Amino acid sequence: MSQWTNEEADQVLEQVIKRSMEDPGFRALALQDPHSAIAKITTKPLPAGFTVRFIDNGGASRTFVLPDPVAIDAALSDAELEQVAGGIFDRCNVTCNTTCANVGSSVKA
Repeated sequence: MSQWTNEEADQVLEQVIKRSMEDPGFRALALQDPHSAIAKITTKPLPAGFTVRFIDNGGASRTFVLPDPVAIDAALSDAELEQVAGGIFDRCNVTCNTTCANVGSSVKA
């Protein structure tokens, strides 16, 4: 099994794009069977388990690749709680005279 370098992948992609713009039969093949289309460009096999998909430029469609999921512990540690714990927030960006029973009712300018 041989790995592809980024440069090799970019070169093959460039060739697939160019040929698909000029050859409608190749374009249809790339859309239906990307691995066969790539095999017409290069003899180097794709790495095992590598998935390729070409899509037709049909308008306002975007494909975004999400990063791999990260395991998230449901409970925050004491250190994490300390980082997010806060007190009274000074929204007026001046020194506020407040008490717990009378939050925000008295502001010193």
